[in-house]
Parts: sequence; structure tokens; C-alpha cells
Amino acid sequence: MSLRVALGQINVTVGDLAGNAARILAAAQQAHAQGAQLLLTPELALCGYPPEDLLLRPAFLAACEAQLQSLAAELAALPGLTVVVGLPMGREGVARGRSQQQAPALNAAAVLRDGQVLGRYAKRELPNYQVFDERRYFCSGREAGLAPFVFEVSGRRIGLLICEDAWFDEPAEAAKAAGAEVLAVINASPFHMGKTAEREARMGDTARRLGLPLLYAHLCGGQDEVVFDGASFAVDATGQVQARAPFAEEALLLVDLDPQPHGALAALPEPLAQVWQALVTGVRDYIGKNGFPGVVIGLSGGIDSALVLAIAVDALGAERVRAVMMPSPYTADISWIDAREMAERLGVRYDEIAIAPLFEQFNTALQPQFVGRTADTTEENLQARIRGTLLMALSNKFGSLVLTTGNKSEMATGYCTLYGDMAGGFAVIKDVAKTLVFELARWKNRQLSRRADGSIGPVIPERIIERPPSAELRPDQKDEDSLPPYAVLDAILARYMEEDASVEQLLAEGFDAAAVERVTRLIKLNEYKRRQAPIGIRITHRSFGRDWRYPITNRFRA
Repeated sequence: MSLRVALGQINVTVGDLAGNAARILAAAQQAHAQGAQLLLTPELALCGYPPEDLLLRPAFLAACEAQLQSLAAELAALPGLTVVVGLPMGREGVARGRSQQQAPALNAAAVLRDGQVLGRYAKRELPNYQVFDERRYFCSGREAGLAPFVFEVSGRRIGLLICEDAWFDEPAEAAKAAGAEVLAVINASPFHMGKTAEREARMGDTARRLGLPLLYAHLCGGQDEVVFDGASFAVDATGQVQARAPFAEEALLLVDLDPQPHGALAALPEPLAQVWQALVTGVRDYIGKNGFPGVVIGLSGGIDSALVLAIAVDALGAERVRAVMMPSPYTADISWIDAREMAERLGVRYDEIAIAPLFEQFNTALQPQFVGRTADTTEENLQARIRGTLLMALSNKFGSLVLTTGNKSEMATGYCTLYGDMAGGFAVIKDVAKTLVFELARWKNRQLSRRADGSIGPVIPERIIERPPSAELRPDQKDEDSLPPYAVLDAILARYMEEDASVEQLLAEGFDAAAVERVTRLIKLNEYKRRQAPIGIRITHRSFGRDWRYPITNRFRA
């Protein structure tokens, strides 16, 4: 007998219980109208993921349960439809604490039908690496003594799993032993480069090993620094993908099981397109979910601010983006020209505020304090801090959020100014290494976007991409005056910071000893700066954010 399943790829907001329930109900109504007998929604869809320390508040857990009961009553109007809803489930009488045995909640899924809760399943494998710290909040369903949960829909026995469960053998094997004929996995798996293909390969392995079809319903949208990329899918019992939802957008994927799954098969975007869409999604949802009317960006004529501007326009539309050029005595004429041209191509509001008079006043005021000392990075940083003050003033006056333009290479080495170019509310390319900045800029230009004047062509002036990078804070300055070449720096950064290679390993791999010493030393010295940086979008498997927690006071070097 054929079974139609709908994978509800929805974009929810942490804490918006009523709004999230309304999204689930809308997906259920659409699924019912299209003949589905089962709807899967993502992990913790009712409360949003990750809810973090909200889970330590008994009132939050109680509100989630009350919202579930209300949703179940509304779903009674859709006869013949079974809905799986992810939510946190409180454990009555369990003290709050850090260990699994003491955790106050379970990461659960409730199965709803005809106005009733048929049963619940609790996640068995709790991730505690990278951005995850679920053992702080949840008790494993296994440790709580809860059995696998298998339910029947239209004669097919469905075994529930939640995200990490499907990456381990035991939960899926336990579901099959309990009689499951189909594995249904609900997920909230943060994006990083390569993760989408990795998920499909791993789920395919599980399906093939157990000889069962597998359905994977995934969250989409941005939540603070993480992005969920959707691309829900179904694999058959041989591990082949037979249906896939679009990447990084809300969708309802219909999958027919008769007995193997089949449905629409959206193409996966190329890797750079995935990164671009993740960055766009992160900006759109951070600004939208937090209620900011728009953004303001300091546009320098350099490649970092150009990339951020292009991402912001794709995310929000030109009407919600404002660019401000703040030239100093060291700003090259071509920087003015290129910044103006790019703003015109994108159709954003563009303003110029010269900082030379302010810079002169600061120097005059400080001159008595600096007697006998030569100019150095102090004066360079003054320029960045004047710009930061101006941008924050515009933000305060108009309510727009300042998007900072620093990249991962700069964050790693401290090639940025506290209270200057680091001043702002959201760091769009904080996890994008400089070499990837260039790749993304070239990729964007190859897309030949529609410009504000109606013409079709690249939006980033080519000279911005081709010029040697410079902070333009002193005459004839180049980034490589202060840093190793970015190709070298980023390769060391990837191995040392993202992959935990030691200094000895880097040297054995042939990296230049002076460059290794310089980069690793700068990474360590600038932890205090990174702690004061705004959050930014995570696009690698290790960013300077939730998954990088090194002590500021630290004398270990290796």
C-alpha cells in the first residue's frame, strides 16, 4: 500500500511558540490538501533550535507542552493525517544540573493524530561537540529508560529518530528491532561547507546497512550564528537519494512510499552557491527575526566591504541597505570611485562623510599626551575608531544595524581594530577566510546580476577584486606588510584552528617556520579581541564562535 509523506522544511524562530505552531499547522493543512497521510517537522520545531538556556526554565518547558496540546487540538480538523512534532519535554521531579542523569529535559518528538498525542520518542544520542552542547540540557532517552517508538500509518510501521541518532548504529537498529519498516529522522543540523553532501552519504549508509528506506526532514533558516540549510531528502533501501527539497528555503517535499520512496529531486547548488545562500539566509533572518529595519555598512572600496554589501542586498533588498564611505587622508582616489560605482550598481543609499577633520582634531587633542613619541598604529586605529563611532551614531539615530566587514583571517590574527572596524552588531563574513572572500566575489560576479539601472552584469567592480588588499590607514599600506600572504595564512589557519594540527605537524607538512610561528602566535594573542567581536555566520565546521572556546589568559603553545 502506498504511503504519502510530507517533509515539512520550515523556518522557525526560537521562543516563538505560537508562531512556530502556526507554521506547523500551515504545513499540515498543505500536506493534508495534497493527500499526505504523514507530516514530519524538524527537530525542536515547536520551540526553535537551539533554545539554549531557555531549556533550564521550567516555565519554558511548560509553555512548550501547553502549545503542543493546543496544536494537537487544531490538527483534529485534518482527519487521516499524522503529524510528528519536535519539542523539548520536561521531566517532572528531576533536579536541574549538568549531568545527563540530572538534565531537566528530553529532546523529544510527539506523534499527533485526531487531536491526540499517540506517543513520544526521546533522542538517544546527544551531540556535545562543535556548536552543540546538548548534554547541558537534555537527558538521553536511553538513559531515561525510554524505549524506541514505532507507530503505524496506512499499514506502514514508522520508526522515529532525531538527528544525531541517525549518525550512530544503535538507535536505528533498535527501531528496526521494534518493527520499523521505514526510518523517519527529524533534524536541525547546522550548515557548514560540505555538510549537505556528508549528510546524504551518511544517511544512505544507514539505509543500506539496515535495508530500510529513510526520510530526512530538516530545518531551514538562520538562528543567530548558525544557518540550517534545508535540502530535506529521502533515500531508498539501497542508500540512493530519490527525493530532495530545495536548498535553504521553506518547502513541503512530498514523498510517495510504494514501497520505496520517490518524489521531486531538487538539485544541490554548487559549493560556492551554498555558502553564498547560507550567508544571505543568515543576514536575512538575523535582521528580520530581530526586527531591525535595515543595515548600514562602512564601504571602503575594498573587497571585504564590497562582498558584505552584495550579500546584504541579496538578503534584504537595496531599499534596506545604506552604504557610507568615510575617506581619510590615505584613501586612494580609486577607492572612492569604486565604492560609488558599486553603490550605484546595487541601487543602495550612498553617503560620504570625510573623517580628515575629525582625525586632525583627535591628533591635536592627543598631541600633548604623545610628546616625544612617533606616529604608529595608534594613529591608524584612530581612523578606524572614528569610522566606527560614525556608523554607530547612524545606527542609533535610524535603528539600522551595523554590519561589520572583517573576515576570518583578520579575526584570527587580530588585523582589526577594537571599537573601530569591529564595532557593529553582526559580522557577516566572520567565518570566511580571505582567500574564500575572493572566490565568493568572483562567483558573485559570474552570476551577472540585474543592476539598479536594469542592466545585467557583475555588481562588484573588477578593480576591487584585483587590487592588493589594503586597510589604507597609512601611505602605500598593503595587508602583506603586516601578514603573511593570504594563501599561506589561510592554509595555516585551516590546519591549526579548524583541524587542531600542532605546530610540529605544520612544520612537518612543509609550512614555512617563520609563517607558522607568526600566525599561531597572533591567533593566541588576539583571543581577547575576538571575545569582544559581534557574532557572525558560521560556514565552516569550526568558527570563532560557539565552537571555539579558548581561554584569554593562556600560556600553552603547541
